[in-house]
Amino acid sequence: MGKTGSWRVFKPILDKKKCVKCLRCWIFCPEGSIRREKDDSVNIDYDFCKGCGVCANECNVKAIIMEREEAKKK
Repeated sequence: MGKTGSWRVFKPILDKKKCVKCLRCWIFCPEGSIRREKDDSVNIDYDFCKGCGVCANECNVKAIIMEREEAKKK
């Protein structure tokens, strides 16, 4: 399976200190880029994340913010 996250303009940044492990981001991520760990914490798989922002919009505690992606070096 090819990596699909190489063209995004924004990327989600997770603040693990704010995260309450509700898993709303994991449930609503349309690409399955949010990885659920055994302790219900989450990580973002940037290889597949398209930067749509659904995870940040669904996060009730604002533990995920969207930041502009730095230009890729060739």
